[in-house]
Amino acid sequence: MLLVLGQPAETCVDYGQVIKIREGGKIVDKIKKVIYGTPNINEIETTDIENMNGICRERQGRLVRDTKCFSKKKPKLINSFEIFHSYWNFMDKLTKTDTPAMLEGLANHQWNWDQFFYFNYAV
Repeated sequence: MLLVLGQPAETCVDYGQVIKIREGGKIVDKIKKVIYGTPNINEIETTDIENMNGICRERQGRLVRDTKCFSKKKPKLINSFEIFHSYWNFMDKLTKTDTPAMLEGLANHQWNWDQFFYFNYAV
């Protein structure tokens, strides 16, 4: 996205909020609000985020509460998450045949660890 001063920027970010109304510990209603952008009100949900958070905690011991594996330094946590992010998107098949990067058109094959570690970045 190109930002030009004095002109409104088009956004590619849609952000909504779900407010859960509880009675006696049970969810009885949900209020959905548009916070930013133009999200479809019917698509505002927390399930995708909650699912990804669960996968991250499951696959990265550093994100589990009360563990000996916690990161003592922030750069270590960031590096760990970036390796997981690359693995999830380029190496781990989301469907029987494709990785998330293949489904989005960012890769044409499933990567392996050699390709990941020896990838030649264009500078």
